[in-house]
Amino acid sequence: MHADLSPVVAATAQWLTRSFPASGGALSAALCEVQARQAVTVAARLRYPTAMDAALVGVAGPGGSARLDRVTGADIGTADDPGTADERHAWRTWVDEVVASWAACLLGDPRLAARAVAALAADGPGGAPGEFRRLLEPDEADRRAAALLRHPDLLAPVGALHHAGLVDRLAPDHTLTA
Repeated sequence: MHADLSPVVAATAQWLTRSFPASGGALSAALCEVQARQAVTVAARLRYPTAMDAALVGVAGPGGSARLDRVTGADIGTADDPGTADERHAWRTWVDEVVASWAACLLGDPRLAARAVAALAADGPGGAPGEFRRLLEPDEADRRAAALLRHPDLLAPVGALHHAGLVDRLAPDHTLTA
């Protein structure tokens, strides 16, 4: 992954895990975070495939989580001191809506996730299936930990935002039926 995408990946994965939290303790939270981070990494690499793309998103900014928050009904709350609230939620400006939507699609559809990882491998180095094992082949502990994060009905409003773009990216000739 291009180092320039690290803030986007971190913020978008954090948004997903806050919006669809793990059930259970610290181990469940860690397993859920790994799955979110793997899905977001795949989505970010697909969305920004070149170093130039990554640099441009670093300059222009990814857009933030405002629309995603509205779609999911998230209430980020406000503090008595607006400066404190701004500092507490500054990470949300690095959330990429398209990447979050694509990651939601990947988390909710194993076939689409496999197709996306295969596309990364075809595009060049990186994207080996073993690198994304928890995304592609979650075990029982992974599934329990990420029950909300992988629930197709809960992910649907977020995934629907940019599903067509993901399908176009994976099969520009429209051979993919998802």
